[in-house]
Amino acid sequence: MSARCTLILRPLTAADEVPMRRMQAELAAEGFDLLPEGHTWAEVMGRAEREASGVDLEPGRVRADFLVAEVGRDVVGRASVRYALTDWLHHYGGHIGYAVAPAHRLKGYAGEMLRQSLQRLAAAGVDRALVTCDEGNVGSARVIEGAGGVLENVVDVGGGLMRRRYWIDVFTHA
Repeated sequence: MSARCTLILRPLTAADEVPMRRMQAELAAEGFDLLPEGHTWAEVMGRAEREASGVDLEPGRVRADFLVAEVGRDVVGRASVRYALTDWLHHYGGHIGYAVAPAHRLKGYAGEMLRQSLQRLAAAGVDRALVTCDEGNVGSARVIEGAGGVLENVVDVGGGLMRRRYWIDVFTHA
């Protein structure tokens, strides 16, 4: 990551709609859903605020932070930090999810997003984090392993999709 620009993770704002919807379109072409579909931006922000506070959660949702990754004035990605695991998250989704916009890949942003997400979990008292990635996502596997991720297993998500499940000692990143 460039020494001139520091990556920050921050909550969504109204100004993020255009870059986040653009990133959603780019990532959808890769089969990745960044934002809930069919919602207004106010609904997206409301859901993010409710999940961050842990109040009025929809069934199957946990307290979580949906964060924009910003470098300078550019939105380069997003991170989701989940402070608890449902059965589905324990098997497939994990504590942390992240995505980097295609134009901003290979700059160290994913590793920095993961590092800062692990720090958030540590501050909340989570001692081990589950982080997953699709079997074919070599870049993400390298990022997770670079953060100390230890592969537990590879599971079948369904539809021919296999997911790698890693555990990371959170307090090494605090």
